[in-house]
Amino acid sequence: MKKVIFTLLLIINYLHADVKQDMFGLYQNQRYEDACNLGFEFFKKNKKNEEFLSIYAFSCLKSDYIDRLALPLSMMKFTPESRANSAYLSVILMQKKLLYHALVDNYDLSSFDLPTTNYVLSIVFDLYSKLKNNQKRTFYLFNDPKNSKISYKLYLMQDYKIPKMVIEEYYDNKLVKKHTYW
Repeated sequence: MKKVIFTLLLIINYLHADVKQDMFGLYQNQRYEDACNLGFEFFKKNKKNEEFLSIYAFSCLKSDYIDRLALPLSMMKFTPESRANSAYLSVILMQKKLLYHALVDNYDLSSFDLPTTNYVLSIVFDLYSKLKNNQKRTFYLFNDPKNSKISYKLYLMQDYKIPKMVIEEYYDNKLVKKHTYW
């Protein structure tokens, strides 16, 4: 009986490690959405594994599923690396929520002085919050402060339920990536 239980525990442990390894492989191959979805599927079984949580959270970030960050952020607290990752991701989640609030509800962000990151949403948040004339526009165009070949277009796209926030990234005036958030 003890051998059966021990074998069963080894198999369960192996399966959990396999999911984390699969997610990491997907992440390394830039299949972020697949890694995020796999992590979402196995989240409940791995919510105490901080390596799993970090891979899951960064996969969701890179696939623009930013709202999925909320739950793992609250659980990433037991190691210095996890706390640093949680703080970094929290800034981006907050900036997303505030920028959306500003665009949809005409909320003024100019009084905010927040930490920032090098993630596209943070860059656009910083540029938007520094606008002098906070008049509502159809879209906003920003030039990257560190690279003159990079620019961003920020706008709301009407959906049947709620508006979506869109950030288009351009390099030499060519669309590189389109980020959609709600």
